[in-house]
Amino acid sequence: MSTTFTLDTSTSRANPTPAPMKRLTVPAVRARKADGRTAEPIVMLTAYTARMAQLLDPHCDVLLVGDSLGQVVYGLPSTVPVTMEMMCNHGAAVVRGSYHSLVIVDMPFGSYEASPAQAFENAARIMKETGAAGVKMEGGEAMAETIAFLTARGIPVCAHVGLTPQAVNTLGGYGARGRSKAEAEKIMRDACAVDAAGCFLLVVEGVMEQIARDVTAAVSCPTIGIGASVDCDGQVLVIDDLLGMFERVPRFVKRYESLAETITGAVTKYAAEVRNRSFPTDEQVYRPKK
Repeated sequence: MSTTFTLDTSTSRANPTPAPMKRLTVPAVRARKADGRTAEPIVMLTAYTARMAQLLDPHCDVLLVGDSLGQVVYGLPSTVPVTMEMMCNHGAAVVRGSYHSLVIVDMPFGSYEASPAQAFENAARIMKETGAAGVKMEGGEAMAETIAFLTARGIPVCAHVGLTPQAVNTLGGYGARGRSKAEAEKIMRDACAVDAAGCFLLVVEGVMEQIARDVTAAVSCPTIGIGASVDCDGQVLVIDDLLGMFERVPRFVKRYESLAETITGAVTKYAAEVRNRSFPTDEQVYRPKK
């Protein structure tokens, strides 16, 4: 038996609940790709809160606590300012709110690039404070040594190549990568390097479709596409994009709902009822019992 948490939707509190261990493991997810093929694609979405994790958990294989929270939760201009404290706090919330999915947490910019030792110290902190099963880090050949170092010391790593948002200042923007032959070859080298170093998953973001196909065929670990190809071994989206929380819809996003419009409609009604004093009604106030 293991203790997980069930979110009581009537109180919004997470209560410890003894339950049999059923959460997906790193080896189980890694094994989804066998002999170069993934029969059942891997479903991954970002999650940043316990309640959202609870809603997504039954449908996902992997929940990613992405450093994209810097933009969608904190309103920052990029992922660069995201801190370890942010990632640890939100990572712990997502673990508490989930039961089935494998949870991995992004390592924020500046927490792993200096050395393998620095990366291990911060990755270990993330895993201790959140209960997550692994970490994700951006970078290809330059991070291969670090990935091997962490993996050898019991920290599973999801790698990330192609468009790497933490390098936005070097890349000069968020445009698709691999348009030139030289850049396409570099992405392939990066992918093969992190695969050989032992990453158990590989996010391939914002690349020309054929590159994603070639990478998926070349590496032994499952690939997770975002702005890549349907032929990747799985897919990931930022949950806020999927749900239509922002007006902008990137090319690689399919909007499955328009929650921003729903929320605006609900709050418009609430504001009107407060101003015309039709809320609260008798049903929402307390009076002495007769």
